[in-house]
Amino acid sequence: MHKIVVAITGASGAIYPKVLLDKLMGIKSQWSELSVVLTENAKLVWETELDNKLYQNYPVTFYSQQDFTAPFASGSGQYDTMIVIPCSVGTLGRIASGISNDLITRAADVVLKERRKLICVVRETPYNLIHIKNMETVTLAGGIICPATPSFYSKPKTFEELAATVVDRVLDLAGFTIDTYRWNTSK
Repeated sequence: MHKIVVAITGASGAIYPKVLLDKLMGIKSQWSELSVVLTENAKLVWETELDNKLYQNYPVTFYSQQDFTAPFASGSGQYDTMIVIPCSVGTLGRIASGISNDLITRAADVVLKERRKLICVVRETPYNLIHIKNMETVTLAGGIICPATPSFYSKPKTFEELAATVVDRVLDLAGFTIDTYRWNTSK
């Protein structure tokens, strides 16, 4: 059973955490705890891009960015997976630099020091050299960089299906068992 924290930053791409949370609700039997940190900018981006505040309706535990009493702010909380989706390049830079100035960056630091799974779904284009070096640093520290780059071979027909091509990859990387399109295999 996974103990997972999802961090949602203010980068464009609110469809990604929405699809991720929807899919996690569909596989509740695979996780025991799901906690969410949603930045104020993430709320604004969600409301702007998706025209709703449905993030409030998920039956998960929400934590503020400054709540350092959250169980995943310590390795003793034993959260095994953290997904930052979308991961702004500012958040990526703070994680890469070891700056634990809020709950997201502290939790990422904890996950890395405990050698657990950190998946950063970076949403930016184009990348500059600083972004690339920060991705390298996080990768060398044990994190996984999974850019929010959708695939098209499954022929997605909606924005949600397109976003799911990234989210399904993230769920695979996190170790969940999911039913998804697999290249050149029958489903």
